[in-house]
Amino acid sequence: MNEDHSSGGARSFRLHNHTVPARPLEPALYLVATPIGNLGDITLRALETLAGADVLACEDTRVTRVLLDRYGIQNRPYAYHEYNADEVGPRLLQALEAGRSVALVSDAGTPLVSDPGYRLAQQAIEAGYRVVPIPGASAPLAALVGSGLPNDAFLFAGFLPTKDKGKRDRLAELATVPATLIFFESPHRIAATLAAAADVLGAERPAAVGRELTKTFEEFRRGTLAELAAFYETVDNVKGEIVWLAGPPQEVITPEADIEAMLRDLSKTMPTAKAAAEAARLTGLPRKDLYQRLLDMKAQHE
Repeated sequence: MNEDHSSGGARSFRLHNHTVPARPLEPALYLVATPIGNLGDITLRALETLAGADVLACEDTRVTRVLLDRYGIQNRPYAYHEYNADEVGPRLLQALEAGRSVALVSDAGTPLVSDPGYRLAQQAIEAGYRVVPIPGASAPLAALVGSGLPNDAFLFAGFLPTKDKGKRDRLAELATVPATLIFFESPHRIAATLAAAADVLGAERPAAVGRELTKTFEEFRRGTLAELAAFYETVDNVKGEIVWLAGPPQEVITPEADIEAMLRDLSKTMPTAKAAAEAARLTGLPRKDLYQRLLDMKAQHE
C-alpha cells in the first residue's frame, strides 16, 4: 500500500473497446458503489474513480479484480474487511494524511451499507478528511422499486438477529413504523424469518422477496407475509442473495373498547399467546403489545 499508483499501471479504463484516461483525484476517501450483480450497472464516474485512485481498498480482492478486469483497470486492490480493519484502517488513514486519494468499494453495491466501511468513513470524518460518495447500485433500493410496495417512506433495517427471540423482538419494535421495511436475509433463514414476520407483523401484511437482483435468475415474489412464508417453507434449497420487504402497517380503526372485548373473547378459548396472535392478525396491531394487554387484563381480575 506504500507504493505509488503510477508504478501499477496507467490511470485509465476501457469502455466499448476504447481506452478512456482517468484524471488524478483530489485527496479524499471516495466511497464507490459497484454493481450488485450485472457488471454493466456501474457509472462512468465510478470507473474513473477506480482507475484514478492512488489507493483502492475492497472487501475481497478476487471479487473486485473481476470488475477491474472487465473495464481494463490496472489499479491494484488491497483488502480491507472486518477481520483486518484494525491493521489496514490506520494505513488507509495514513494515505489520506499523505495527501493521497483512497477509493473504497464493497463486494457489491454501496459501501457502508451493512459492511465495515462505515468504521473507516467515520474515522476519516473525525480526522477531518474529505469523504466523497460516488453513488450507484443499491440492493435495498433496487428491491424497493421492484417490490410494488409503497416507496414514499421506507426504512432499511439490515439483517435481523439470527435467534428466534431476538428476531421477533426486533420485528415487534419495527411493527408500527409507518414505512415499508427493507431487510437482508440469508437463503437458508428466509423461510423461518418470513414465518416469524407473519406472526409478529401480521399474516395479511403485504410483502415481497427479491432474489438475485440484476443477475440472470433475478426473481420477485409478491404477496402477503403468510403467503410468502408458506411458499418458502416448501422450497428445500433456496439460493442467491435475498432482500425482503414488508409494506407499512394498515391503518387501525378498531375502537379501543372493541379491542378489549375481542381480547376477552379470544382468551376464553385460546392460550394467551395464541389469543394475542389472533388479535394481531385481525386488527393489525403488534402481537407483543396485545399480549401485554392481555396479561394486564388478567392481572386486574386476579
